[in-house]
Amino acid sequence: MGTPQAAVPTLRRCLADGHEVVAVWTQPDRPSGRGNKVSFSPVKEFALSRGLPVYQPQRIKNEEARQLFASHDADVAVVVAYGRILPEEFLRTPARGSINVHFSLLPRYRGAAPANWAIVNGDTETGVTTMFIEPSLDTGPILLQRATNIGQTETEPELMRRLAEIGAEALSETLASLDEITPKPQDDSLATFAPILKKEDGLIDWRMPAAAIERRIRGLQPWPNAYTTYNSRGLTVWKAQPLGCGDLSPLWPTRREVGALQGEAQAGEILVARGDELVVQCGEGTALRMLEVQPEARKRITPRDFINGLHVKVGDRFGKE
Repeated sequence: MGTPQAAVPTLRRCLADGHEVVAVWTQPDRPSGRGNKVSFSPVKEFALSRGLPVYQPQRIKNEEARQLFASHDADVAVVVAYGRILPEEFLRTPARGSINVHFSLLPRYRGAAPANWAIVNGDTETGVTTMFIEPSLDTGPILLQRATNIGQTETEPELMRRLAEIGAEALSETLASLDEITPKPQDDSLATFAPILKKEDGLIDWRMPAAAIERRIRGLQPWPNAYTTYNSRGLTVWKAQPLGCGDLSPLWPTRREVGALQGEAQAGEILVARGDELVVQCGEGTALRMLEVQPEARKRITPRDFINGLHVKVGDRFGKE
């Protein structure tokens, strides 16, 4: 049971390990992109390419869905980012239980967006947990865990690609050793949460330190992304570098050029707009060097193209309506 690309490596590994996949459940097809064309989930596309039976019930909290699920007569249900909380009667149906591959080191980051929040919060380590599923969210006993470091410039999509492969390996080990593993209850007192992302989570607050803003730029991809406004038009920031006071000296030769000392500038004010350098005032005496941006309704561009194309100058301000 899974839907996004992150679930595909686990399904692929189940087949490679010789398990009989009696059914694949994934979210219903939905319109997406320009033209609202109906597209298949990555899991569905992969399952169909391997000739696996695919099921996409609109609702699962009814008797019809329960009977369909039971009819597969599965030994184990494997759940990877399916996108719905399974009713308790589903969890009891497989003979050996229902196992979830969760992309965090539980009990840290229970919830829908663990990799996103791990980056946003500045964690240096995350990982994957396999666990037996319970009716409440991500609280089940732990089977195996595998840790990995988070790269200093790693984005959420990059991290998820790695976690998806680690998760496939962890699930393979879990199924192979299921008789020998003693499930370990989670310590609820250590639990933290990774709530589903909202559009407003991406709005940049320039009063935050530059490092915190840069983590949001990396962590809130591929949606909602970190965004601001310039001249009342939307601007997405795809890549940036935090700077301290000392980092600015090569970029900032004279007070006359900048117009004000950094400490006197307002949050979101542009300090440097010259050549390839676009630097913005942030909170706590820090600044952010923009490396890749995307003006509303345009493609991603370099700071040089942004400065030249929109006639950006020192003293302009991001986030000012």
